[in-house]
Amino acid sequence: MFKKSNQLFERAQQVIPGGVNSPVRAFKAVGGNPVFIASGKESRIYDVDGKEYIDYVCSWGPLILGHCHPEVMKALRGVLETGTSYGAPTEREVELAELICEAFPSIEKVRLTNSGTESTMAALRLARAFTERPMIVKFEGCYHGHGDSLLVKAGSGVATLGLPDSPGVPADLARLTLTCRFNDLPSVQRAFEQHGERIAAVIVEPVAGNMGCVPPQPGFLEGLRKITTDAGSLLIFDEVMTGFRLAYGGAQQRYGIKSDLTTLGKIIGGGLPVGAFGGRKDIMDRVAPHGPVYQAGTLSGNPLAVTAGITTLKILRQPGIYDTLESRARTLELGMIQIANEANVSVTANRVGSMFTLFFTPRAGGSPPKRPDQGMGMLVTDWQSAKHSQVEKFGSFFREMLQKGVYLAPSQFEAGFLSTAHSDADIQETIHVAQQVFAGWGRRN
Repeated sequence: MFKKSNQLFERAQQVIPGGVNSPVRAFKAVGGNPVFIASGKESRIYDVDGKEYIDYVCSWGPLILGHCHPEVMKALRGVLETGTSYGAPTEREVELAELICEAFPSIEKVRLTNSGTESTMAALRLARAFTERPMIVKFEGCYHGHGDSLLVKAGSGVATLGLPDSPGVPADLARLTLTCRFNDLPSVQRAFEQHGERIAAVIVEPVAGNMGCVPPQPGFLEGLRKITTDAGSLLIFDEVMTGFRLAYGGAQQRYGIKSDLTTLGKIIGGGLPVGAFGGRKDIMDRVAPHGPVYQAGTLSGNPLAVTAGITTLKILRQPGIYDTLESRARTLELGMIQIANEANVSVTANRVGSMFTLFFTPRAGGSPPKRPDQGMGMLVTDWQSAKHSQVEKFGSFFREMLQKGVYLAPSQFEAGFLSTAHSDADIQETIHVAQQVFAGWGRRN
């Protein structure tokens, strides 16, 4: 079934570490070998063996308009006729920056980079320079790229000093990172009680997407805003995933919270490599060449990436786009929960806008009260509860959905995404395929 993909994976392992250029693509979390993709069109992708899939990865979020959107492709063909890179300013960079600043009231100035990782690294350096403090606070289960100071995990308890989570990260650097529990304000308050005068910033995914989709509990983001303001620290929203995804103004628009700095990526490049960080003018004016905080990038503001981003953002400004995404994602969420309940499969669903995750958690039992439409599984509100997920069941679900033509994120702890290209028919087909999978489980049991 995957003959060419398997052959390519054998070749890849000889010249690429693990055979992939990003770890989660290796399918190690779900079993088997990765599928190699040949092309994409609208809501579908096609592998090298010719098999077709409904795609809910969407390049891990950037393709909110689906694959090969005609307006984006037309714009890219046009810019290809003029060149691919100059290492000098272009008008398109200014236009994309203006669009970002218009969409996010908290962003008065913005610097373009090449990736989300670059953006978070630069934002943290800027926060430390602006506050003249060395420490940062992050949350267990939140991913902000592979910068050294962010590859840490929590120890026992809360508000613990970070320990390296990857070989090659110096312990002395990791100790400058405090790790708290997502959706747990008391843990943040304790961190500030112990280290407040040394904390430069709190960085958070306002909606977590890298332990699966986990929304903020009521009052959590508001609490972070107050704690950081009172302490003279900065609040950094990592909206690489949520920016222009949950609303045109990202999670900040959806929840009504303004951060001091914001990191962006994914959608602002329309499917091409891009990143950005921006915020208050007084902070951003510390960035070189205006200020002393150095940040640079040879391909930052690449003409192809900013052209795809500009075109994508202009389309997203059209009326009704986010209402349609919300409606179809809600239909998918409720449909999956209904068929899981009917098949007596214990799951819980988390969704915010067009981001979603189906967690294969144990039955709720004594967990906090649930919404009845979330499924029979226990709530997932942070990394500790996400880790209760039965990853073997998710792996079986993933493989069977893949075989039947539905491409999901190959990890229980990653969010899925819808695009404007996903039709009502796509949603119903996905629900029907999942129903077949769950029915098969019932027959085997």
